[in-house]
Amino acid sequence: MRQSIRPALSFWQVWNMCFGFLGLQFGFALQNANVSRIFQTLGADLEQIPWLWVAAPLTGLLVQPMVGYLSDRTWTRLGRRRPYFLAGALLAATALWCMPRASSLWIAAGLLWLLDASINIAMEPFRAFVGDQLSGAQRPLGYSMQSFFIGVGAVAGSALPWLFARAGVNNQVEALGGTPGAPDTVRYAFDLGAGALLLAVAWTVFTSREYSPAQLREFDGRHPAAADAGGAAGAARATAGGMLRTIAHDLAAMPATMRRLAPVQFFSWLALFAMWIYTTAAVTSVQFGATDTHSEAYNQGANWVGVLFAAYNGFAAIAATVIPLMVRRFGLALSHLINVWLGALGLLSFLLIRDPHWLLLSMLGVGFAWASILSLPYALLCRSLPGDKMGVYMGIFNIFIVVPQLLAAVVLGVALKLLFGGAPVYALALGGVSFLIAGLLVLRVDEPRPTVAIGRS
Repeated sequence: MRQSIRPALSFWQVWNMCFGFLGLQFGFALQNANVSRIFQTLGADLEQIPWLWVAAPLTGLLVQPMVGYLSDRTWTRLGRRRPYFLAGALLAATALWCMPRASSLWIAAGLLWLLDASINIAMEPFRAFVGDQLSGAQRPLGYSMQSFFIGVGAVAGSALPWLFARAGVNNQVEALGGTPGAPDTVRYAFDLGAGALLLAVAWTVFTSREYSPAQLREFDGRHPAAADAGGAAGAARATAGGMLRTIAHDLAAMPATMRRLAPVQFFSWLALFAMWIYTTAAVTSVQFGATDTHSEAYNQGANWVGVLFAAYNGFAAIAATVIPLMVRRFGLALSHLINVWLGALGLLSFLLIRDPHWLLLSMLGVGFAWASILSLPYALLCRSLPGDKMGVYMGIFNIFIVVPQLLAAVVLGVALKLLFGGAPVYALALGGVSFLIAGLLVLRVDEPRPTVAIGRS
């Protein structure tokens, strides 16, 4: 059967289908900027924090391939991917409300597990959603649009505790039932984040439409009748054993482009995870000179980390508008190298800067790296994937994001203690080196041609 071409979508159609990422990243940013703070407030030491964070990558390793597999086989009145957006958003909003109210360290760790699993349930199908809905020429635009909303949502989420403190909301740790709890600034931020997440995802769910399995197979040149396997009961019929066998087979048979992108993702996300875990401890100890988690200086420093995370996400939103122009000039691979090397400079500069305000300049480089990591590897990958396996392969691709995070959780705390005297700023320096390696490795990836259509719509 002859392959047909996906119709080009308007700017506002692409906008609507990506808008839910604003809410997801609102929640993700609150998690990244505040969970280490919550753990330390509840008594965790620096060596424990990576182990407590292990829930985040482990849930991604388990959840994303399964959700991708199931969403490939789902078709309901809400479509193929959108049921997962909605279910994940409801669970994530619940976890966000509960997290800053945790009364013990292990309850907080369990809530991180639930929060990250829920965000993964919604986030993984969003990646496949772009591949489903957009033609090859428009996919880089779609992923850049997602990066833009990720930046905007994360700016708001990361900066909220600082903004509440500036507005006079209590920023000191209070005892909740005899146990130190998160300040009001953090609790109010998480409450607002839960509402923003639900509203943004609902916007995408109810303003976007999806192509049926038959239409998607027609776009790939396959007979529409084959789509029956992905009908309404397809996900329900999938057995656990069959799902795991299929995922394992697809992992072994992954396209060559994915194999070459795997180490790029590994070193990129090793750097990001080091930053998310240790920026709070590094900035509060180096730039603010505080180690007592109940002190005013520590909480000021922790709020400033929220501002820094908001800054790099704001820069990422700007970078998302620049990256398509870079790609037209330099190509996908070289543009990604430039951007992750800017991120490397940003993280390495933490070793030299003592004035916390100058760290905003460091975040400029990190912002370009973040926007690029969220878009260009997917643009490089997408054309090599079969349409009827878009979800499962996007989930498998997440393995190369999760493995370095697990490694960071296991190794970083020990490495800092043995090699760097427990100084968390050196974790950020190691992240900078990882970004440098990722940039070199991306040059091994063959990129699709032509790239001149990027950003035209």
